Amino acid sequence: MAEVAATGRLLTQPGWRGLDVRRLGMDLPPLGEQPPGDGPMLLHAGIGWLSPDSWFPLVLPLLGEGGGHWLVDAGLRTRAASSLLRAVLVRLLGAMPQGLLDVRLVDGATAGSVFTPFHPLISAGGMAPVAIDAQSVAAVMDEAEEHVRRTQALAAQGRLDGAPWMVVCGQLPESRADLARVQALAHAGPGGRLHFVLAGWPPPGPGERPVLDHGFTFAVDGQYARLADPPGKAMFSADGSGMPVPVSLDDDPNLQAVAELCRRLAANARSAAALTFADLVPGELQSASSARGLSTAVGFEGRDEVALAFDDVTPHWLVAGRSGSGKTVFLLDVLYGLAARYHPRELALYLLDFKEGVSFAEFSPSDRDPTYIPHARAIGIESDREYGIAVLRSLNTEMTARSGAMKRHGVTTLAALRAADSQGHWPRIVAVIDEFHVLLSGPGKQAAVAVGLLEDLARKGRSYGIHLLLASQTISGVDALVTKKESIFAQFPLRIALAGAAGILDPANTGVEGLQVGQMIVNDAAGAPGRNRVVRFPDAHAAPDAIAALRTRLWTMRPEGLAPPHVFQGFAEQHVDPVLALLASEQPAVVRLAVGRAVDLASSVATVTLDASPGRHLAVLGASAVGADVLHAATLTLAAQHLAGTVRFLIAPLAAAAQDTAADLTMRLAASGHACAQVTADGLPGVLAGLADGGKDTYLVLLGADAASATLTARDPATRRSGADDLRAVLASGPGRGVHVLGWWRSTRRLADDLGGSAGRDLISCLLALNVTGPDLATLTGDPMLEWQPRPNRALLLDAHNHTRQLIVPFVWPGRHDDLTAGESL
Repeated sequence: MAEVAATGRLLTQPGWRGLDVRRLGMDLPPLGEQPPGDGPMLLHAGIGWLSPDSWFPLVLPLLGEGGGHWLVDAGLRTRAASSLLRAVLVRLLGAMPQGLLDVRLVDGATAGSVFTPFHPLISAGGMAPVAIDAQSVAAVMDEAEEHVRRTQALAAQGRLDGAPWMVVCGQLPESRADLARVQALAHAGPGGRLHFVLAGWPPPGPGERPVLDHGFTFAVDGQYARLADPPGKAMFSADGSGMPVPVSLDDDPNLQAVAELCRRLAANARSAAALTFADLVPGELQSASSARGLSTAVGFEGRDEVALAFDDVTPHWLVAGRSGSGKTVFLLDVLYGLAARYHPRELALYLLDFKEGVSFAEFSPSDRDPTYIPHARAIGIESDREYGIAVLRSLNTEMTARSGAMKRHGVTTLAALRAADSQGHWPRIVAVIDEFHVLLSGPGKQAAVAVGLLEDLARKGRSYGIHLLLASQTISGVDALVTKKESIFAQFPLRIALAGAAGILDPANTGVEGLQVGQMIVNDAAGAPGRNRVVRFPDAHAAPDAIAALRTRLWTMRPEGLAPPHVFQGFAEQHVDPVLALLASEQPAVVRLAVGRAVDLASSVATVTLDASPGRHLAVLGASAVGADVLHAATLTLAAQHLAGTVRFLIAPLAAAAQDTAADLTMRLAASGHACAQVTADGLPGVLAGLADGGKDTYLVLLGADAASATLTARDPATRRSGADDLRAVLASGPGRGVHVLGWWRSTRRLADDLGGSAGRDLISCLLALNVTGPDLATLTGDPMLEWQPRPNRALLLDAHNHTRQLIVPFVWPGRHDDLTAGESL
C-alpha cells in the first residue's frame, strides 16, 4: 500500500495523469506533454480507502509497456461507470500527443449520449464517431485487429517509434457472439498498443464469465468498488483476492473544462488534417524511373506518408465512393502525383470520364488555357461507351505490340525490354476510367465487347506495363459482369474505399463505416478484413493556383515534338469548317463526303466514299433538324474537293424550314465558283428525268425529300413514268456517270416507299441515322439484330458496301446542339 500511495502522490503533481478532473478549470495544463515513457502510463482511477479518515490516490497502468485494460462490471447507464470513462478520456486526451492516440468510442447502452461532451472533437474529425450498433462495433473490431497487426509488424522491423496507441472505450452491445474476438484482442493488445476501457464487462448471460488478459476489473457495489487482481497476477494481494480496501471511482470532470479541452483539440485536429496538394508533390520533378513500376504519395496515415504503386504486386486499382466522397479529388491527386514524378517517356495516361462532369478537362488544352499534362495520350470527357471501347482496343493493340517486341528481344518483363531496346518507346501506361460501370452496363454486344477487352487488359496488362484504375460509386449490379466479375476484379488486389463505397470490400469488412470526406480505406488484399489502412488525402480543388503552376511547369518540360492529347468531349458540337480547309489543301484523289467526327481514339473525320459503284449515295434519316446540317456540311466538303466548274450542284429545299440552309449552301457554292442551282418540288420530277436520261457529274441534294413524295408518285399520263421511277433510275445508274444523291428523309417509311420497298435497299448503300429507332432502321437494313439507341449529338453511319457501322458526332451549324434535342424537328 505504501508504494501505491507514493506513486499516487507523485501523480498528483502538475499534469494530466493525476489531475483532479472535477476541479479542472479553463486554464488547462499543456496538452500532449505526457506520453508513455519506457514503462507504463499510470493514470488516476479513484481513491482507495484504508479507513474513513485515511485514503490514497489509486493509480493504475494503462498505456505503454506493462499496461493493460480497465474494466467496470457496471454498465454505462450507471454513474460510477460513465463518470470513470469520461475522466479517463479527459486524462488521455490531455496527456497524449494527438498523433499518438486513436480513441474509438463504443456505446451499446445509451446510443452515444454518455460521450456527448466529446462531440465537438468528433465533429472536427479529431475522434471517430461513436459506434452504437453491432455493425459499427464490428467495424471498430476490424480496425483494432488491423491496428494490432500493423503495430506488431512495425515492432518486428524495429520501427515502433511514432506508432500510435489505440484505446477502445465504452460498452459493447449485449451480445456474446464476438467474445472470443474481444478476448483475442485483449490478449494481444498491450504488445500491439491496443487497450480497452470498458463498462458493462463481463457482459451478462449464461455460461462462464469471460476473462480479459491484462485486465484490471472493478466490481461496483453501491458507492464503492472492489479492484480485482489481473488474471494470473497477484498484484494487490497474496492470495489473488484483489485490493483489500474499497475504492471510490473517479467522479465526472468539469464539463466546461471538457468543452475547452475539446475545442483546443478540435482546432489542432483541423490544422493537422489540413493536408495540402503541395504535400504530395516531390521536390524534384520527373526524376523517377518507371522500369519496375510506378509509385506516388496519396495521403497520410497518422503522421506517415502513404505511397501506392502500380507494379507486379498491385498492378490495378479499384476505387469506389459515393457522390461527394472526394473520388474525383483523389483521382486528381493520383494523376498529378504520377505526372510530377515521371517524365512522359516513363508514363502515358489514358483518361476516360463517363459521368456528366469534367473530371479530366484540366488535363487537356483549351482556348482559355493552352497548357496540358504532356503525359496524356487520350482524354474522354463525358465519354460514350464506343469511345471507351476504342481506347480499350488501342490499349490491347499496344499490349500485342509489346508482346511481339519482348519475343523479338527474348525477354519477359518490361524492365528487360527497356534495357534490351534502348531506342524503343515503352512507357508504363495507366488507364483511368471514372464511372466505369457505364462502359459495361446495359444489354447488347457493346457491353460484352467492353467486358472482353477489359478482361484481357486486367489479366495480361501487368506483364506489359499497362495498368488500370477503375473508379465508380459501386461495383455492384453490372449485368455484363455476372460471369466475369471474379476473373476481372481478382486482378485488382488494391482496393480504395471512400465514404459510402459499396461492394468494393469483402462483405465481412465493415471498415468503410464512419469514413468522412477526405478519408479512405486502403486495402491491398482485395478488400479482405484485417488489411485496412485509414488514410487522409488532400483536396486538390482547394489549391487551384498550385495545380495551375504545376501544370504549367510540366507543360514547359514536355519533350520537343510531343503531340497534344487526343481529346473527346462528348457534349461538344462538331463543325465542318476545319475539315474544309484541310480538304482544300490536300485535294484527295478519291472523293469523300464528310458527315462528322467518328467516336474513336483520334476523333477522326467520318467520311463516305463516292465512287462509280452502284448505290454510292447518302440518305440521312430522322426528323431532327441536324439532318439539314449534315447535308450542308457534306456538300461543302464535296465542293472543296472539286475544281470550280468541273461538277454541278443542284440544291432542293423541299422542306419549308430548310430554306435558310439551302440559301446559305447555294451562296457558299456560288462564291467558290461552282455551278449551282436550286430546285423546287414542282421542278424536281423534270430534274430527275434529265439525270436518269444521261446526266453527268452532278450532286443532287434533297433537303427534306419526304416532303416531295406526293409529287414524285404522280405519273406522267403519256409515259406512265413517275418521279419516283426516275429517282430509282438515278440511284441505280448515276454513280457510274458521276451523279450522286445526298438526301435527307425525315421518315424511314417514306424512304422505303421512295426506294420501292425491300427490293430497293441496295439503291442507297450509305445511311446516317439521327433520331430514328433501332427497329425502324432495321426495316431499311434488313438486320433485326441492329443495335441503335438515338441520342442528342450522335448519329450512326452505316455503309453496306464496306459492312461498317460507326458512331459519329454529326457536323452541325454552330449553336444547333444548344437548341435541339433528339426529338426536335423542323
